[in-house]
Amino acid sequence: MKNKLCSRRRFLGASAALAAFSLAPRSILGGPNQKAPGEKLNIAGIGVGGMGAGNLQALASENIVALCDVDTQYAAHTIKQYPKARVWNDYRLMLEQQKDIDAVIIATPDHTHAIISMAAIKAGKHVYCQKPLTHDVYEARMLAQAAKEAGVATQMGNQGHSMEGIRSICEWIWDGAIGEISEVDAWCSLSYYPWGHAGWSSKWGARPKDTPAVPEQVHWDLWLGPAPERPYHPAYHPAVWRCWWDFGCGMMGDRGAHTIDAVVWALKLGAPKSVEATSCGLNPDTHPLSAIVTYRFPARGPLPPLKMTWYEGTRPPRPEALGEELEWPAEGGALFHGTRGKIIAGVYGNEPRLLPLKLHREYQRPPKTLPRVSGSHEMDWVRACKTGGKSGSDFSYSGPLTETCLLGNIAKRVDGLIEWDAANLKVTNLPEANQYVRTPYRRGWTL
Repeated sequence: MKNKLCSRRRFLGASAALAAFSLAPRSILGGPNQKAPGEKLNIAGIGVGGMGAGNLQALASENIVALCDVDTQYAAHTIKQYPKARVWNDYRLMLEQQKDIDAVIIATPDHTHAIISMAAIKAGKHVYCQKPLTHDVYEARMLAQAAKEAGVATQMGNQGHSMEGIRSICEWIWDGAIGEISEVDAWCSLSYYPWGHAGWSSKWGARPKDTPAVPEQVHWDLWLGPAPERPYHPAYHPAVWRCWWDFGCGMMGDRGAHTIDAVVWALKLGAPKSVEATSCGLNPDTHPLSAIVTYRFPARGPLPPLKMTWYEGTRPPRPEALGEELEWPAEGGALFHGTRGKIIAGVYGNEPRLLPLKLHREYQRPPKTLPRVSGSHEMDWVRACKTGGKSGSDFSYSGPLTETCLLGNIAKRVDGLIEWDAANLKVTNLPEANQYVRTPYRRGWTL
């Protein structure tokens, strides 16, 4: 199936409503770069040619004071929209030299999320980073710790976390709507194949052998960042980097960060004790054609142990309870198996339904105990920046969520079972798998 990753941009465009803030004197507010809720944040966008453009549009009520991108041509449409913003190619120079920045939006390729987020945190900036939060498990742990110590407001760009559907799922499950849950299926039916783009594609993940000239507007060394050095090729940039292990986290990072969110939140999951994967089309350079990843989580207080199966490039068997009235959620979703029924929802936890549908129609909904986000996911972050509160998917939550997703990638790379010691960030049964827990950086780059 052809890659349809760009479809996720639709969900950002729908979030135009802005959160309302009550005025408060600055004297009662604390924290770095704190502003009274009636004041505007000065925001810098880093990586503004793709998803970053949509994030900035959702922040129309604030001041966009800086734009940073390693490809000024790819980002030209965004740069044109903000003529007053200073334009940069290197985020390090921007953070060092432009002193009016309060907060940053990061929407670069996955492999540079952590280094840019960490630099911004160390500079005392509030940070909104696209999902997946990081490229490896170690980075996720370090970012969550750094954000907590710095006291900055953070948010990962899994926008479904701010929507109604995921909150309904939590409230229904906590109300006992489908009984005890010991198994969940989650999936994304899309695939990156063919790897590359319409004008060039890789056969079985082989790297391109030709070395075209780097386009004049592309700062290739900055684009590579901490990744191993390799020649420029349009098979990597723009917009086709996510299928390559060195740059992207694959479907597990792309869609898993959305879909597994509902499972982690509703079932109060911590770290898994083991993860096992089988893959089709596995190779050293690109994510596989398809994979099935099985997580096993221990009991959590009164909650039983959980088996979660992630399907990518495919989907689980159709449950009989789905009946003939409902279609599979488009492109992916989650299916919670309870002792009294099931819940099915879409990629973002959207449009949840109790199964069988008779249960959905007759179930008496519990009170809405979780707070609702009145505006966009981005504006939930702005609220946290201005009030000193927490956003819904701040790094203390999205860091562990990202760790869970990326453990699935480690299992895929070894094509087998890994047993996980979360406290020590270590695979205990397969020492060679630990090379993927913390991937080495190219010389000159540090976290």
